[in-house]
Amino acid sequence: MIHEECGLFGIYANGEEEARQAIAHLCYTGLYALQHRGQESAGIAVNSNGVITSRRDVGLVSDVFTPESIGALGENGGGEIAVAHVRYATTGAKRRANAQPLVVKHIKGSLALAHNGNLTNAVELRKTQELGGSIFQSSSDTEVITHTIIQQRLKSSSIEEAVEKAMSYLEGAFSLVLMSRRKLIACRDPNGFRPLCMGKLGKAVVFASESCAFNSIGAEFVRDLKAGEIVIAGEDGIKSITAHCGKKSSLCVFEYVYFARPDSVIDGVSVHDARVRAGEILAKEHPANADVVIGVPDSGLDAALGYSRASGIPFDFGFLKNKYIGRTFIAPNQRDRENSVRIKLNPIAQAVKDKSVVIVDDSIVRGTTSLKIIKMLRESGAKEVHMRLSCPAFLYPCYFGTDIDTSENLIAYRHTLYEIRDIIGADSLGYLSIDALSEITKGCASGLCDACFSGNYPVDVSGAQLKTQFEQDIDTD
Repeated sequence: MIHEECGLFGIYANGEEEARQAIAHLCYTGLYALQHRGQESAGIAVNSNGVITSRRDVGLVSDVFTPESIGALGENGGGEIAVAHVRYATTGAKRRANAQPLVVKHIKGSLALAHNGNLTNAVELRKTQELGGSIFQSSSDTEVITHTIIQQRLKSSSIEEAVEKAMSYLEGAFSLVLMSRRKLIACRDPNGFRPLCMGKLGKAVVFASESCAFNSIGAEFVRDLKAGEIVIAGEDGIKSITAHCGKKSSLCVFEYVYFARPDSVIDGVSVHDARVRAGEILAKEHPANADVVIGVPDSGLDAALGYSRASGIPFDFGFLKNKYIGRTFIAPNQRDRENSVRIKLNPIAQAVKDKSVVIVDDSIVRGTTSLKIIKMLRESGAKEVHMRLSCPAFLYPCYFGTDIDTSENLIAYRHTLYEIRDIIGADSLGYLSIDALSEITKGCASGLCDACFSGNYPVDVSGAQLKTQFEQDIDTD
């Protein structure tokens, strides 16, 4: 299974008293809406009268925060500015030191920063910074970004100027929300790999990875940030810096297939609509003679609905998802690990018994999960199982934040379509074509990155280094 990205949230009260008094709780609520993007750690930093207080730890949002800990942030949970983060580790191990937002003090003030994405030149930058005397507390590339901005802040007249200069040194994927003593800043890398949008709650200014976070707090969506854009919310109002805009954008297409929530709209395209269109195209590209169409919760459900509509085959709910375990379920032995899929997903036998079933999922990575799911359907009485995937086959590593770091771990790289079909135990198998990706995202305001399917990277990745090198010490002897 491909893991999610990180989720960003930031708010500038802008004199809106109700938002100022509840700013920590607004972040907490926004993070709940973004929990699907990261389930390893969570954190909130609140700026009250220029003093930043924070809490971050490993666990789900509900594990990390209590009413008491939220009230301990800022002034009884209140403040002028706040940033928040949920994390899935792409660079850096799962430990508290890598949780975000990162809060640092430097000679010109304080800074709290949260990051979604993955730098392709992080190892090189960190080595240079460490040899220059910088001290690192984590193994995350987010700390590399923080050091880069601080270095530029020492030579700049404002924090936004420092961010603009720092962007010239950063390569790869980075959507950021950060706050200084008086300002909240959001920026998106020049390729726009990861989403970031702006909203408003009365006079308050809000930034989030996805628009669904605005809905959760009653805020109104304003717009997506442009690729390369820096937006500053401060005492002088809202300003935009576009010096890094103009490159051909490359939003990760997997945001529409899997990462984002279906009720979000990213760069002008409804995620739900994109997934339904994927299912409709799948039905045309890979028809099946079947009795029922089911989806693998949650991201496969919308595509299954589309497949049903286009094929005329009835849609039904074939699985019940346990919504209470998240990713915190611990499997202490091999038997439990093998049964972990059944604990999270359980088939509804009445929907599939004695039927030929089309099952729609978002992807196959290693094939182990698909094998178990199909086995469960057959044990529940399904006569035939036809597997359909709402994205093309994964063939190449991702350097921009998805945890695909080598082709060797991908079943489609090592096996043919028919071999995969037999390995997972399906009667037939069909992937969405690469050409269909532009059709499912029709109307998208940005270009798309499909490198993990096509091998066509939008930037040079020849110098990209393994994430595990962050865990190694630099030996200068």
